[in-house]
Amino acid sequence: MHVPRNRIRVADLAEGRGEDGAAISRSIGVEEKTVPDVGEDTFTLAYEAGKQAIETAGVKPSQVSAVFVGSESHPYAVKPTSSMVAAALEVDPFCHCADLEFACKAGTAGVQIVDAMVRCKQIRFGLAIGSDTAQSRPGDALEYTAAAGAAALLLGPEQTKNALCRIDQTISFTTDTPDFWRADGERYPSHGGRFTGEPGYFHHVRTTMQSVLETTKITPGELDHVVLHMPNGKFPSSIAKEFGLTKEQMELGFIVPHIGNTYSACSLLGLVHVLQNARKDERILLVSYGSGAGCDAFLCTMLSDGVPLPPDTRETVHLTYSQYRQRMEARAG
Repeated sequence: MHVPRNRIRVADLAEGRGEDGAAISRSIGVEEKTVPDVGEDTFTLAYEAGKQAIETAGVKPSQVSAVFVGSESHPYAVKPTSSMVAAALEVDPFCHCADLEFACKAGTAGVQIVDAMVRCKQIRFGLAIGSDTAQSRPGDALEYTAAAGAAALLLGPEQTKNALCRIDQTISFTTDTPDFWRADGERYPSHGGRFTGEPGYFHHVRTTMQSVLETTKITPGELDHVVLHMPNGKFPSSIAKEFGLTKEQMELGFIVPHIGNTYSACSLLGLVHVLQNARKDERILLVSYGSGAGCDAFLCTMLSDGVPLPPDTRETVHLTYSQYRQRMEARAG
């Protein structure tokens, strides 16, 4: 995983916009968000996350023969992020590469693809990466949460020496629900306001969770950890309450209050936090959500105790509103 060291507090952002920061922070359940620097784009974030995943797994880059990068902020309209990441990581040049787009669930779509390729023995190891530098129109409500970050999962055979977690079941649920979109050539996305709530996020996440629980014959109480897509702090908390999930089941993967919504990386970053701390045989449910709209769900079982990632020794920098606006303008060109 990799997130920018720059942050801006929601209260400072709101004050710069002439709004009540304390009230907004309480309302959305987010205290601060990550801010990409001028040189940080989806590729650089994806590279750092992918490098860390390979090193943590103890696998040689030459053994990796698939790289899928999910994002809605690829640096180029025509030039794959995945090929750049594969080259920078020096993986097997006979490598399956593709960029994926499905709003905030493009990263988990990559997990499904790589998992299927491993299971059918087409590849031995592959990388699935969710990476985004989320866009938001200045002054839009999205600006309070739109953040940046990347998470990478290295998938391979269950029998691998350092295998950490097994995917037991995965399902997807998809409809044509236009709650969020960005037309070709437009700089910033548009959204349907409250339409992004019940018809979008809540309907799809609720339906997907009910389906995976019924299919696997597992009750919510039998889950040790649950990770949901986190567009803010309020939405996943509402779903957790609806399904009777406890604070303990949610807390390890609930990372949005301090980094914001990292779009395609969001649910995968939550999963990475869980994988560092979960114990052998514990069950994890991950449900991503992407506007447009759809969900991917994964029921997983830990094969060993969690493995902590190397500590991030970088100093966190909290930007003023003026510094934040300067960076956003510089990135916009």
